[in-house]
Amino acid sequence: MDTKLLEILACPICKGSLVYEKEAQELICKVDRVAFPIKDDIPVMLQEEARELPADEEV
Repeated sequence: MDTKLLEILACPICKGSLVYEKEAQELICKVDRVAFPIKDDIPVMLQEEARELPADEEV
Protein backbone atom coordinates (compact mmCIF):
# COMPACT_ATOMS: atom_id res chain seq x y z
CA MET A 1 0.00 0.00 0.00
CA ASP A 2 1.39 3.33 -1.04
CA THR A 3 1.95 5.51 2.04
CA LYS A 4 0.91 8.69 0.23
CA LEU A 5 -2.39 7.07 -0.75
CA LEU A 6 -2.94 5.90 2.81
CA GLU A 7 -2.41 9.47 4.05
CA ILE A 8 -5.24 10.84 1.89
CA LEU A 9 -7.73 7.98 2.28
CA ALA A 10 -10.43 8.38 4.91
CA CYS A 11 -13.22 6.20 6.20
CA PRO A 12 -16.29 6.84 4.04
CA ILE A 13 -18.53 6.46 7.10
CA CYS A 14 -16.95 8.79 9.67
CA LYS A 15 -14.23 10.48 7.57
CA GLY A 16 -11.64 9.31 10.13
CA SER A 17 -8.20 7.87 9.53
CA LEU A 18 -7.56 4.28 8.51
CA VAL A 19 -4.98 1.71 9.58
CA TYR A 20 -3.40 -0.57 6.98
CA GLU A 21 -3.38 -4.26 7.95
CA LYS A 22 -0.84 -5.78 5.56
CA GLU A 23 -1.43 -9.48 6.33
CA ALA A 24 -5.21 -9.25 5.95
CA GLN A 25 -5.01 -6.75 3.05
CA GLU A 26 -7.55 -4.47 4.73
CA LEU A 27 -7.91 -0.85 5.76
CA ILE A 28 -9.38 -0.64 9.25
CA CYS A 29 -11.42 2.15 10.81
CA LYS A 30 -11.01 1.89 14.58
CA VAL A 31 -13.91 4.26 15.28
CA ASP A 32 -16.54 2.37 13.27
CA ARG A 33 -14.87 -1.05 13.77
CA VAL A 34 -15.02 -1.97 10.09
CA ALA A 35 -12.41 -3.28 7.68
CA PHE A 36 -12.38 -2.35 4.00
CA PRO A 37 -10.82 -4.95 1.68
CA ILE A 38 -7.96 -4.26 -0.71
CA LYS A 39 -8.43 -6.18 -3.97
CA ASP A 40 -5.70 -6.19 -6.64
CA ASP A 41 -3.94 -3.34 -4.78
CA ILE A 42 -7.10 -1.18 -4.95
CA PRO A 43 -8.93 -0.26 -1.72
CA VAL A 44 -12.66 -1.00 -1.92
CA MET A 45 -14.09 1.86 0.11
CA LEU A 46 -17.76 0.87 -0.07
CA GLN A 47 -19.70 0.43 3.16
CA GLU A 48 -21.48 -2.59 1.63
CA GLU A 49 -18.10 -4.31 1.09
CA ALA A 50 -16.77 -3.56 4.58
CA ARG A 51 -16.39 -6.31 7.15
CA GLU A 52 -17.68 -5.51 10.63
CA LEU A 53 -15.09 -6.28 13.26
CA PRO A 54 -16.21 -8.47 16.16
CA ALA A 55 -16.11 -6.89 19.61
CA ASP A 56 -13.35 -9.27 20.70
CA GLU A 57 -11.06 -8.54 17.71
CA GLU A 58 -8.11 -6.31 18.51
CA VAL A 59 -7.77 -3.17 16.36
